[in-house]
Amino acid sequence: MESKKIWLSIAHMGGLEQQYIQDAFNSNWIAPLGPNVTGFEKDLENFLEGCNVVALSAGTAALHLALVQLGVGAGDEVICQSFTFSASANPIVYQGATPVFVDSEPDTWNMSPELLEKAILDRKLKTRKYPKAIIVVDLYGMPAKMDEILTIASRYDIPVIEDAAEALGSEYNGRKCGTFGEYGVLSFNGNKIITTSGGGALICKTAEQARQITFLATQAKENKPYYHHERIGYNYRLSNICAGIGRGQMEIFPRLLSRRREIHALYTELLADVRGIKVMHSEDEKFNCNYWLTCITVDSKISGVTANDIRIHLDSVNIESRLLWKPLHMQPVFELYPAYTNRTSERIFNKGLCLPSSPALSDEDIKRVVKELKNIYLS
Repeated sequence: MESKKIWLSIAHMGGLEQQYIQDAFNSNWIAPLGPNVTGFEKDLENFLEGCNVVALSAGTAALHLALVQLGVGAGDEVICQSFTFSASANPIVYQGATPVFVDSEPDTWNMSPELLEKAILDRKLKTRKYPKAIIVVDLYGMPAKMDEILTIASRYDIPVIEDAAEALGSEYNGRKCGTFGEYGVLSFNGNKIITTSGGGALICKTAEQARQITFLATQAKENKPYYHHERIGYNYRLSNICAGIGRGQMEIFPRLLSRRREIHALYTELLADVRGIKVMHSEDEKFNCNYWLTCITVDSKISGVTANDIRIHLDSVNIESRLLWKPLHMQPVFELYPAYTNRTSERIFNKGLCLPSSPALSDEDIKRVVKELKNIYLS
């Protein structure tokens, strides 16, 4: 076994993060809010162009507050992409609402517009009202078919939340992911394309939306000389220390983004001649993915091995990989909720694998991953 561990997607620091953190200590801005939070929000707003951003404790918190602001509550239904991490759906249940899962289309692995419209019409027939919101995910950084999805949502006057937790830096038709819906969600977990250790953000269309989200995220304290509350609030703001990490990360973000794409291109080149292996990408230039994680599918009938066989072998030689997200309509915790499926996500889940994609990895690291992947064919 080689001694060096190759991780799936670890944080990569540029060095400036410590400077921002030290500034917070030097100025004694250790409290939850401070200049780093404001600065990080401005950095994100400058990158996203024309949006208002509220930095929060997690992407899940951002989703939750978006649902709160859209008035989602008990008795409502919210359509949610099935092929995603459970955090995309959990806040629906927090609100006492019902998630309605919609399966994927094979081009991007994201929400099928055809099934989305079918679900909307069927829910209206069954419940006599339209779903309260739609949560669409840019899975593994690949943009969803937003033109079609937004057209359908507009037809029935249903607001869209774009879960771009994995898609900072991705673009659809030249427009930044996270900016398409009524709200957009980002995550800065330790394995994301940039990190704040733990954290997230909500992208808002207007300054007033951002003001309301900030109010709710700071315990909904009214503007009085004493603690006065007229709405339920949440302790969801990002800390000034964590935001300092984010500020440093934004300074090197172009390099981090470029390296993820370089890694994907190298995998595509090195795996081109491996039978039964297909690297996930889009042929359509309007889908400009950040390739947060490079994903492959494995045709076991051709290759003679499964994605899990490859995962187990890579693990045995100190290389971390990961099976794809298990679709939410297949999860025991969600199995009783409505689902509109075509088995696309199930088929992809059964043959998919995420490969190490951290920008800290060298070309030699990627070549080692591919060498070991190929070795399983010889074992």
